[in-house]
Amino acid sequence: MTCFDRSDLGLLLLRLGTGGVLAAHGTQKLFGWFGGGGLAGTAAAMESMGYAPGKASAAAAGLAEAGGGTLLALGLATPAAGAAAAGAMAGAAAVHTPNGFFVQGGGYEYAASLSLTAAGLAVAGPGRLSLDHLLGHAVNRGWMVPAALGFTAALTLAVVGARNKRVRRAAEGEQETLFDE
Repeated sequence: MTCFDRSDLGLLLLRLGTGGVLAAHGTQKLFGWFGGGGLAGTAAAMESMGYAPGKASAAAAGLAEAGGGTLLALGLATPAAGAAAAGAMAGAAAVHTPNGFFVQGGGYEYAASLSLTAAGLAVAGPGRLSLDHLLGHAVNRGWMVPAALGFTAALTLAVVGARNKRVRRAAEGEQETLFDE
């Protein structure tokens, strides 16, 4: 009898792949690794996308992606890790929504896929090939899943809502300027 089964191996592969991608994506924001802009470059980009203040937004997104991704890959604090990563990628998807669905047109397909996979891992749990399992699931309790996902969803809605309001105001200001000339 083995101590793990196919689903444990499948969850490990999902965690390693998704967590690794998210961790790398976050380190681009935080440290400029892998061709990223680092905190200063990402802060400027976040401001231009309507996320303000830029430096705090860049740090929050980078930490959620790098930290959430690393924890997902390790299978540690899986509900919180998956929720944090899902929220960060939902914020990224909001930026790409006006471009349609598919990524080749600048759409939200990629960000949405990462977000849904991270949320799915938060719900499914890490499997037996994880630090959560090794530590007796001390930071992976059933009640933590709705708590982490609910908190992250509320925070993400507030942040994306404020961003969308700033983007609308900026667009209206540009339209007024065009008509005033």
